[in-house]
Formats: sequence, structure tokens, C-alpha cells
Amino acid sequence: MFLKNAWYVAGWSKEYGQKLVAQRLLNECVVLYRKQDGTPVALEDACPHRKLPLSKGSLKNDVIECGYHGLTFDGSGKCVAAPTQPEQIPEKARVRSYPVVDRYRLLWIWMGEPELADPNDIVHIENFDNPNWGCTEGGTMEMECNYLWICDNLLDPSHVAWVHVSSFAGAGTDDGQLDLHRTESGVTVSRWIYGQLPSPYYSGLVKFEGQCDRLQHYELRIPSIAINKSVYTPVGTGGPDRPAVDKTYINVSYNFMTPVDDGLTRYFWFQHRNTDPNDESVSKFMNDGARMAFEEDRAVLTEVHKGMRDRHTPNIDLRLDAGAKLFRKQLQQRIDNENSN
Repeated sequence: MFLKNAWYVAGWSKEYGQKLVAQRLLNECVVLYRKQDGTPVALEDACPHRKLPLSKGSLKNDVIECGYHGLTFDGSGKCVAAPTQPEQIPEKARVRSYPVVDRYRLLWIWMGEPELADPNDIVHIENFDNPNWGCTEGGTMEMECNYLWICDNLLDPSHVAWVHVSSFAGAGTDDGQLDLHRTESGVTVSRWIYGQLPSPYYSGLVKFEGQCDRLQHYELRIPSIAINKSVYTPVGTGGPDRPAVDKTYINVSYNFMTPVDDGLTRYFWFQHRNTDPNDESVSKFMNDGARMAFEEDRAVLTEVHKGMRDRHTPNIDLRLDAGAKLFRKQLQQRIDNENSN
């Protein structure tokens, strides 16, 4: 059902401290916390004795004490104390430990084989430390749908013409020709729209007046990371492989979908722009607008999940679904390969 050997976002780094946080990730129960030196820890949330969640126990310095009989586990998952039989800690008293890494204000977790976890495989975010780029606070949303419906949506530039009329829509978003490219790590769907006004969301953000050339760049990377790039440039200066001009406006929306289970997804996002690096009012405007748009997506995708789950007649695909179908095929091949080993 899920690709395990991959990095997923567990949550925002600031959400984890010296307290036990219970989460369900990829249909597994995990407890997360930080050691006194700030090092993050993620363990299976089940004591091996009678499977009481360790999150129901106590964090004592850097170890977790089970709330049933006091079995105590360190950050590696090893049992370091058994109060009812201190002379013999059971050999099988161990819980699974998951690799975790702080990066880009997010805490990343690897749910697969620990020896395969390489932090260098975490998606690279260009310009993250560039002081000339502005960044929004971002957000978190629980979506009552399978994560793949969100992935489909984030590979579909056309839906903005109907779902996001007051924000991301605009001329050409309903029927413009889409270009589809397969990459080593996923799929990109994109198109240039020429000689139109900016969409409502961006009309006050671009640094020029009048019509524009506009790029919709929708990229999805395995396992479930969407990088949506919006480029607005003065009319006549846009197009494939053409360099940016002085007033070219670029906004990149980073979207991270972490499955909780088959019907629930935690969705994280933030945006990165090449203007107004220190303008908090711009950041708030963009963050609020993005959240409003994602609420529109949530309303639709919740119903899509229920409709597809409970359908009594076959569904159909449209040409705009080509990117999503290709991505699903790539992902399923990875899952199949993982399960066959």
C-alpha cells in the first residue's frame, strides 16, 4: 500500500521537544520525542510485553518508561531496564527505531529498512538559505482521503479553473495544452500560457503591470512530494528555455503528503518566492491565500475519496489524468520491487 523506503515528513521540527508525541504514519504507530541535546527519536509505539503504547508511559531524561511494568527503552529501541526482573532484561525486549532528520524546518522520518536511510536523499529545496528569497510560514492540514488523490490533484493544472476561481484560475488554465515529462524521481506536467492577465492570487504580487506570460509547473516526486512552480514574466518574455528577466516573478509551493492510513493524510506545505524576502505582510497574504485554496481542495478531495471508494459504476479518465496515471505506475513499481525483496 505504501512505499516504506523513502523519506516522509512526520511534522514541523518545532512540534517536537522533550515530550512524547504519538503519531500514526503509513499505518504504523510511532512515538517521537527529542533527547536533552535536541536529537530527535522515533520508536515503535508499543511495548513488546503487552503492546501498551509507549506514548502512554513517561519520558525520563532520554529514555521512555512503559506505564504498565516499567520496561525502559533508549533512543535506539533497546530495553535498558526491567524493574520486575532487574537481574535479567529479556533479550526480545526491543522496539523498532526509525531514522529521523531535521531539515528545512521539518522533521523527516524513514519508515523502511534503517540501513537504507540516506539523509542525502531528502528532496533538495533550492534557495532555502538564499536571503533574497521570501518564505511563508507554511501549514498542516489533515485530509480525509487517500494520499494519492492529493497527488493526482497536484499534478493537475486544469482543476484550478473550477476549484480555485478566486485565486489560481485564469485564462488558459481550463484547456491549454499540457506537456508531460517523466523524470527519474517522478513526473512533471507543465504549460506556458501567453498574453493573459495574472491570476487573482498573483495580481498584487508580480512586479510589473498588464498582461503576462505564465508558467504552470506541476512536479510530483516519489513518494509523495509535489513541487508546484508559478512563473509570471512580462508578456513576450516567457517560454520554454527562455531565461528569466529582471521582473520575472517566481513562486515555488512545496507540498508534502504523509499517509496516516488508507483514508487519512497529513498534508504539509510552504511557499518560497524570489521577492520581498523580509515582508511579513506578503508572507501572511500568501500563506492565508494558500490555506484558503487548500481548503477548497480538501472539500473536493474528501468527496472524491468517498465517491471512488463507494462507486457502483465505473469511473473514467480524461486526458488531463495522464500525468497522475504515469506517476501512480512508477510508484507502484517501486512498491512492488520493495515487497518482492
